[in-house]
Amino acid sequence: MFKAILIDKNTDTYSASVTELNDDQLPDGDVTVQVAYSTLNYKDGLAISGRSPVVRRFPMVPGIDLAGTVETSSHPNFKAGDRVLLNGWGVGEGHWGGLAQKAKLNGDWLIPLPKAINERQAMAIGTAGYTAMLCLMALERNGLKPEHGDVLVTGANGGVGSFAIALLAHHGYSVIASTGRPDEADYLKRLGATTIIDRAELSNPGRVLGKERWAAAIDSVGSHTLVNVCAGTRENGAVAACGLAQGMDFAGTVAPFILRGISLLGINSVTRPYTERVEAWDRLGTSMNLDLLAEITNEVSLSEAIETAHELLDGKVRGRVVVDVNR
Repeated sequence: MFKAILIDKNTDTYSASVTELNDDQLPDGDVTVQVAYSTLNYKDGLAISGRSPVVRRFPMVPGIDLAGTVETSSHPNFKAGDRVLLNGWGVGEGHWGGLAQKAKLNGDWLIPLPKAINERQAMAIGTAGYTAMLCLMALERNGLKPEHGDVLVTGANGGVGSFAIALLAHHGYSVIASTGRPDEADYLKRLGATTIIDRAELSNPGRVLGKERWAAAIDSVGSHTLVNVCAGTRENGAVAACGLAQGMDFAGTVAPFILRGISLLGINSVTRPYTERVEAWDRLGTSMNLDLLAEITNEVSLSEAIETAHELLDGKVRGRVVVDVNR
């Protein structure tokens, strides 16, 4: 028996509760993992609350991230005792995920846990930090260097935003943080932001082109914010777009792209190739200040995760939530 958050749905009700399950209830997979830690991401909040139809089949164990130790494996890359982690691949949506003490998975979705970090640190970083690193790698491939100028981070108080600031600052970039919570300015500056702006400057419909203000940006907001971010990007700059907290729409024009030559880089963190996932996580283990994880992270138990998921959606949670599934 093992404990898990189980989501179920029938004609009249949608429920999420901590329950005990048998091993023979686990889905198909060639690697069984004893989970040490998972996380709460925005998508997990949507799944647990039912506010958006992200769960594709029921019953479902949510949790798009997990880290733990292989219990059994028939996959050639992994054996019992290996430390592993997983991000994405539809886990927690179409395949049982990490908010459980045990998970059975496709071994192709797993990568080895970097030696420089432990399971809790990996989940403090989670998909949010992993996505932020993918954004930084994409901007670097586009030629971005610290001497090119400021880099804007939108949604700065969220998980991706917090890690984006910390990673950029660690790599020598000057960071502008856009936030709707100006009272959190000290927190953002401790992460490495040099300038704080109110998200209201970017969240309303804007002009086709604005003043050139930043060399690049990492945007997790989308909609009008992304349009304004592109309009304020300097010539030959780039914007890494990885989220849609404000919306999926993009009511802009081609002007920034053809008049200033900027690039819009889409970041898909769910199904990256194995080598890119390993590179991103190896860099996360060695090229950021891990001491900042205490500043970014809150820890809850499995039984507390359901209530915390609702608080996350209501904007009451700063940074990252680590879930200790064994308490």
